[in-house]
Amino acid sequence: MIILGIDYGDVRTGVSVCDKFEMLAVPLMVIKENYEPKLIEKLCTVINEKKPELIVVGLPKNMDGSCGFRAEACTAFGENLSSACGVPVKMWDERLTSVIAHRQLHATGKKEKQHKSNVDAASAVEILQSFIDSRK
Repeated sequence: MIILGIDYGDVRTGVSVCDKFEMLAVPLMVIKENYEPKLIEKLCTVINEKKPELIVVGLPKNMDGSCGFRAEACTAFGENLSSACGVPVKMWDERLTSVIAHRQLHATGKKEKQHKSNVDAASAVEILQSFIDSRK
């Protein structure tokens, strides 16, 4: 099934998608929007275009596994997105995805200044790839 991965952020939100065979997650875009209703509107446009059956939203747990303020905000965002777009949302542990994404961008030769515009989409890929790998 086609699944969308989302790395929700205060300013930038990374979006990734996987193929219908759930083999590989790829970056789709970074949406720069800090007003949640507008962000959800933009994501619903992407959802209508890509037609995913599931959306995976990163859940930023603390390193000890507990959920803090940011995790609660992401959970609320996931619920709002699901309600607005009519697609089920699954929250998925995203601990260390930004660190992994920065390392991968560095390994591909991207300069640190270029990371800012790419790291959110790369993090969304990490979130989604981790989720689809867990299903195998």
